[in-house]
Amino acid sequence: MFKEFKTFIARGNVLDLAVAVIIGAAFGKIVTSLTEDVIMPVIGKIFGGLDFSGYFLRMGPVPANYAGSLSDYAALKKAGVPLLGYGAFITQAANFVIVAFIIFMIVRAVNRLIPKPKAEVAVPIEPADVTLLREIRDELKARPRV
Repeated sequence: MFKEFKTFIARGNVLDLAVAVIIGAAFGKIVTSLTEDVIMPVIGKIFGGLDFSGYFLRMGPVPANYAGSLSDYAALKKAGVPLLGYGAFITQAANFVIVAFIIFMIVRAVNRLIPKPKAEVAVPIEPADVTLLREIRDELKARPRV
């Protein structure tokens, strides 16, 4: 069983996948930071100081011992209040669009760099009966006429 596992792990595609997952996770953190720390504040500034992460709907009662602000999404969530955080969803949707666009640009650039293999022109294979008839014709032409 261990030998099988070792063979499975040693395959190139498994190692490539592992590297891709690690790089993807790091890339995801960069994009999350770009979205939350750069893009969303600019969008918020353009639309009059809006902070998308603070947009939510309270879906249940606030505990009686809660002493924080009723507009603090993180504190309400920590207190166990059921919330519909559509602002956080907007931020995550923006993350997805940015990641998808960047991956599209990378794939597009790689496709332009890698030369496309030229398709070999396949010579159609002649059926055996046609080849035989051709040989008979050529043999008849080569015979002297009487």
